[in-house]
Amino acid sequence: MAIQVCRPEELDPGHLARWTAFQAEGHRHGSPELANPFLAPEFARAVARHRPGVRVAVLGGADGEPAGYLPYQRSASGVGRAVGLGLSDCQGLVHRPDFVWDSRELLWACGLALWEFDHLAAGQRGFVPGVTGSFGSPVIDVDQGFESYLEGVRARSPSFLRGTRYKERKMGRRVGEVRYVHDERDPAPLETLMRWKSAQYRRTGRGDRFARPWIVRLVRELFETRTDSFAGQLSVLYAGDAPIAAHFGPRSPRVHSCWFPAYDPEFARYSPGLVLHLRMAEGAAASGISYLDLGRGRKEYKDWLKTRELLVHEGWVTRRHPVALAHRMRHAPVRALRNAVLAREELTHHADRLLKRMGSIRYGRSPGAGGR
Repeated sequence: MAIQVCRPEELDPGHLARWTAFQAEGHRHGSPELANPFLAPEFARAVARHRPGVRVAVLGGADGEPAGYLPYQRSASGVGRAVGLGLSDCQGLVHRPDFVWDSRELLWACGLALWEFDHLAAGQRGFVPGVTGSFGSPVIDVDQGFESYLEGVRARSPSFLRGTRYKERKMGRRVGEVRYVHDERDPAPLETLMRWKSAQYRRTGRGDRFARPWIVRLVRELFETRTDSFAGQLSVLYAGDAPIAAHFGPRSPRVHSCWFPAYDPEFARYSPGLVLHLRMAEGAAASGISYLDLGRGRKEYKDWLKTRELLVHEGWVTRRHPVALAHRMRHAPVRALRNAVLAREELTHHADRLLKRMGSIRYGRSPGAGGR
């Protein structure tokens, strides 16, 4: 197996076209997860402009032609991570059908002691030995049309759909005419969304991603990115002239990844986040999207909206190396404790309450305000 390593910006148009073709053809060969926009070259190249150590391993097949592309981030000590680890919702090697690779040979060629992932896509056979946990990632299937999706929601939870529609009408009467823009090109609502999301992180005791300047710059760049196979899409729900809920996330021709949703907590009584997601599903169906990926994590609103779940995996593939051993000894206990909490609903509930209380103490806000 021939392996070449380069920076993302060094890939010529031929490589970029082949990478994109592997993604586009995956669903016809039993690998629909490859269509996720977080696996696109556009995402890897954007991250590379804001983070150091981003590389792409180009794997060659027996015929000498490129057979797979693995974007990753490498530290000076040889610790490898999926591109955007902790931020991206889908990771893995984009490959042609039936391609098999050896993970240790790949690590050796990349100069890595290990490669860590937390949202590994299904079907990544070369990395299966390194999987330490598997988790559901809820999705909204709209490939049969929005009305078909609504019929399913109505059958599973008629009170949820009825209540959400009622709140939308009530919001229209009391706040202003409800209007939805599926692909908003005005950057002003994007800045509003990031402020809302930042406040939500702080309110709920989570780390504020938008306190990191590189993430803000990355989101702004992705918003401006438009190709035939990738776009950063902003969707906005307005009441009157004011935005009250918004979402930003990447999309491919088949998959829309739900990344950063938020709303103005002043209008929480109208459930604008749920209204927004239903409108997004309608817009995605109209534009030919197969499904919206709501992302790993247990949330009540995801249970209401989802049609099924994908499996994503976390773990690390390693080779015999002291750096790999030290990294695992340091991080494995923390990961195990976190997953033990997330696996039990009552522990997750108590953890959420504690984080919100800490956020309210730190920022002087009511722990129940806002959120989604």
